[in-house]
Amino acid sequence: MDNDNNLFEYYVTDEYDGYRIDKLISELIDSFSRTYIKKIIDDKKVSCNDKIVKASFVVSENDHIKMEIPPVEVPEILPQDIPLDILYEDSDVLVVNKPKDMVVHPAAGHYKDTLVNAVMYHCKDNLSGINGVLRPGIVHRIDKDTTGSVIICKNDNAHQKIAEQLKEHSINRVYHAICYGIIKEDEGTISTLIGRSPNDRKKMAVVQSGGKEAVTHFRVLKRFEEDSFTYIECKLETGRTHQIRVHMAHIGHPLLGDEVYSSRKSKFKTNGQCLHAKILGFVHPTTNEYIETNAPLPEYFSHLLDVLK
Repeated sequence: MDNDNNLFEYYVTDEYDGYRIDKLISELIDSFSRTYIKKIIDDKKVSCNDKIVKASFVVSENDHIKMEIPPVEVPEILPQDIPLDILYEDSDVLVVNKPKDMVVHPAAGHYKDTLVNAVMYHCKDNLSGINGVLRPGIVHRIDKDTTGSVIICKNDNAHQKIAEQLKEHSINRVYHAICYGIIKEDEGTISTLIGRSPNDRKKMAVVQSGGKEAVTHFRVLKRFEEDSFTYIECKLETGRTHQIRVHMAHIGHPLLGDEVYSSRKSKFKTNGQCLHAKILGFVHPTTNEYIETNAPLPEYFSHLLDVLK
């Protein structure tokens, strides 16, 4: 496969025989969103055996796929001088400790005060452009009310290498959380399919079919018997949308403060779910050294651990 000079080329192997072309490209270029890929196809920038095709086109083994990747647009998103809690930085990557109530990348109606605005100011022109106009440098995200480690890529090579590790599930991602109820097992693994909720398309859910494999390993760090909460560590084997929140709710222990996946009320004010991306470990895209960052717990989280009984 070749991705030089804004041209992506690929000869279909047997494992992808019978795939829709939009699904094939999304499998091969994990850093592109399905919406972005569909737009490129709709703009007639994708061909198979030199014939322009639609998103629904089904490929066969040995087909020759070509895709013109549009030049990176100059974002209308403005840099903002927002302080960053930097955990690690070099010429290729930046790891920051994201605070609560900060959106990672801009979206309709929310173009200011995001992590992207902050890193655009901090990194100037040194950000990868692979993921399009609204997400320069962004290779993964965490929810607005989830705190902790996020990796930013400063160039396309770093972006591709980190995206490959995310796709292979080789990045070490460990979260800390406080959930409702007392978990009796000291540790365990939750393995399900996660997809869009059939009842509410804005939510994710454990589904019987049509979802993606999701695996979460959890370990109890402390039980608060009197208040009936459990402090846990969760290690992601996969990284599905809202995975930890959905999985813990699925086993009857939703996260404290999660107003989407729990209807339980608490006396504690948390401004969203108690979930913190604590450890992020990855192979450096240039040096091939293993880098690991450890984001300290936010003050509200530490305070809760102090007052729980």
